[in-house]
Amino acid sequence: MSSLILAHTRYLMLEQLRVPIGLVASSFFPAASMLAFVVPFTGDDPVAATRATGSMMMIGAMSAALMGLSITVAQDRELPWNPYVRTLPAGPFPRFAGRILTTMATMLVSTIPVVLIAALFTTATITVPNLLIGLLALLGGAVPFMLIGLFLGFVLASKAAIGVSQVVFFPIAILGGLFLPPQIMPDFVQKVSPFVPSRGAGELIWAVTTGTSPNMIAVIMLGVWTVIAALAAGWAYRRDEGRRFS
Repeated sequence: MSSLILAHTRYLMLEQLRVPIGLVASSFFPAASMLAFVVPFTGDDPVAATRATGSMMMIGAMSAALMGLSITVAQDRELPWNPYVRTLPAGPFPRFAGRILTTMATMLVSTIPVVLIAALFTTATITVPNLLIGLLALLGGAVPFMLIGLFLGFVLASKAAIGVSQVVFFPIAILGGLFLPPQIMPDFVQKVSPFVPSRGAGELIWAVTTGTSPNMIAVIMLGVWTVIAALAAGWAYRRDEGRRFS
């Protein structure tokens, strides 16, 4: 099984490198946001700059997970090769695992420009062990967004996935406090914020990078969203499978 997962991962990574626009897109937006909003306004405050850097890293990861995964899965479904792959005796797991590992690699690549900008142009500070733990928190916090991306990819055509994933991404990121700290947002947003998955993901990475105590409601809701998204992605896959072979 592990050899099949590695084979699918290698194939999908090569496919990604041949058309690197996904890597560029997931890296450009958080890096541009760092230069436009973080460096001018929080660059001289070590805690605020470190927290904002974590937020921008999570935005890049969310983009790769939600938009990147939904679009690639939807495009795969439209290829003539896809029904044949589904008939192979290995089953769907190796391809799913390969897709998830490839998406995680894209997430990590998207953090590189953000970290470099933070190191060069702000007073953000973090130890190497905390940075590594922060990257693990980043990957863990992005799990529900990968599952939501799978769900959208299985229920939508590729052209629809492009628009819908963007419509879903931005409100979730804003409500989660990734663009602006939750404390300065309107009261009604502050009340809703702990119940969206991006807030829980942000709390994890903020806790690691700045040493703050996470909002436990937000962290619990991140777990709830992960379960809901997993059930939705599984249902969407079975639905798509039934339509193709009925």
